[in-house]
Amino acid sequence: MLPKFNPNAIKVVYLRCTNGKVGATSVLAPKIVPLRLSPKKIGDDIAKATGDWQGLRITVKLIVRNRQLQTEVVSPASALIIKVLKELPRDRKKQKNIKHSGNITFDEIVNIAWQMRHRFLARELSGNIKEILGTTQSVGYNVDVCHPHDIIDDINSGSVECLAS
Repeated sequence: MLPKFNPNAIKVVYLRCTNGKVGATSVLAPKIVPLRLSPKKIGDDIAKATGDWQGLRITVKLIVRNRQLQTEVVSPASALIIKVLKELPRDRKKQKNIKHSGNITFDEIVNIAWQMRHRFLARELSGNIKEILGTTQSVGYNVDVCHPHDIIDDINSGSVECLAS
């Protein structure tokens, strides 16, 4: 028996998507059916919202109000960094353990930190930038032809100013 459903309540559901597609509707069904929504229709809405994120793993936030669905893409920092460099989409089943290499500018790092500032716990923008630089290091990119950790050391010493642009 389905639980009681209050149509005026706001429900939030988070789902992980890969390659801009949703998994099988059998994965969606246990989360969506109690909200009295169609898993197939929601799968189509998610596929439409995540079309720009081909080849990347992202999280989708579903907000349900009065049985109306609103989808938002909650992208992680690594996906934003990879998207900035416009890498070609890859097939996750055929290509495993890819080594990323590239060069990203410090201004793009600041823009990504500014976009994600509401999700970080740092008090200042410099803390957010250091988190993005750490993610850049783990993905395997360089920042302005330097290793990201060198720039983190420069921020800590005060030789690099982190001002919001």
